[in-house]
Amino acid sequence: MATMLVQSAGKLDGMPLRIKLQHVERRRKLRAFALALPLLLLIQIAFVLPIGGMMFKAIHDDTLLTLMPRTTVALSTWDGKDLPNESAYAALAEDLKQAWAQKTTGVIGKRINYELPGASSEVTSSARKASTLSARPYKAALIEISPLWGQREVWSLLKRGHSAYTSYYLLRSADYQYSPDGHIVASPPEYAVFRDVFLRTLGISLGVTAATLLLGFPVAYLLAKLPNKTSNLLMIMVVLPFWTSGLVRTTAWAILLQEHGVINDMLISLHIISKPAELIFNRFGTVIAMTYIQLPFTLLPIYSVMKTISPNHVRAARSLGAGPFYAFWKVYFPQSLPGIAAGCLLTFILCLGYYLTPALVGGPNDQMVGYFIAFYTNEDLNWGMASALGGILLSATLVLYYLYNKVVGVGQLKMG
Repeated sequence: MATMLVQSAGKLDGMPLRIKLQHVERRRKLRAFALALPLLLLIQIAFVLPIGGMMFKAIHDDTLLTLMPRTTVALSTWDGKDLPNESAYAALAEDLKQAWAQKTTGVIGKRINYELPGASSEVTSSARKASTLSARPYKAALIEISPLWGQREVWSLLKRGHSAYTSYYLLRSADYQYSPDGHIVASPPEYAVFRDVFLRTLGISLGVTAATLLLGFPVAYLLAKLPNKTSNLLMIMVVLPFWTSGLVRTTAWAILLQEHGVINDMLISLHIISKPAELIFNRFGTVIAMTYIQLPFTLLPIYSVMKTISPNHVRAARSLGAGPFYAFWKVYFPQSLPGIAAGCLLTFILCLGYYLTPALVGGPNDQMVGYFIAFYTNEDLNWGMASALGGILLSATLVLYYLYNKVVGVGQLKMG
């Protein structure tokens, strides 16, 4: 009888209890997954797929492979030392004739123009004139039509077009390019602009991050020490700018900083300056406006961590003989580091992608990487370059997040 009771206790509805618990746990996980499924789909559709497509366009370009198939095949055996043989020129003539008939010469010319500026019109002109060619030799005829086809650079470019994947856009984003021999070399000084742009972006982002930390840390400390009623009221004032768009806030700074704006008029009336200062369309205006916009993003994580720090820790240090500053520096400040790291990381990452504020209040030498991404996307329609620049920014963001997770740890951030 005792044995039967033990066996019946280990079963539920004729099923072992362990199996029953496994079924219950499985159903619980399925319900949780079903609840999270819409969010996962949204992340896939709105974030993962667009970002993946952007990264793919940075290394994929099948324009020449698709529109000039005969030429790319004919160049597969070309050694790249001298000009190609007659068969390659014949293949080029046929591809140009087909492109002129299908009205795709503009696309071909634009792709070649990325690497050889000024070649677009030559390609279009050559295709128009090549459509009337009917007899060999094509080599001399095409070179006579346009000297472009007598340059090894264009043939080296066409040879690389046999693959649908290219490293040109990433190399160009780092101020490198292919030489006529197919080697990777530094871009000429007149075209080497992106290295300075990335350094400028990093410099402005670091400056804005440091400024928001210097301004936000004392305010966060004050809010954490005040009674909840007072700190909540002041916190409303901190988040109040979020109620307006970034465009409105940036435009407001453009009005304040202009030559006869409020700030200049006030400084002149106080006899601090004798003539209007240049506060806008320069680095100063860019940093000031970005600091104002980013200040809450640095302050809020610091405040959230400070709210979790017990005041008894500092009191204990003071009771053991530590001075006010020593107790703060050795006891309170180390505990606030996760919030400082999170706030600074968030601000720095957001600053890397700034476009609107530098465009409105900055000068020509203050434009960041976001400006060039917008230019290649909206004006030049060069999705490869835009994707390459965006991919480098994304990679920098992921590296920063990885370092933050290694040094501080995501789990160290405590939200109050």
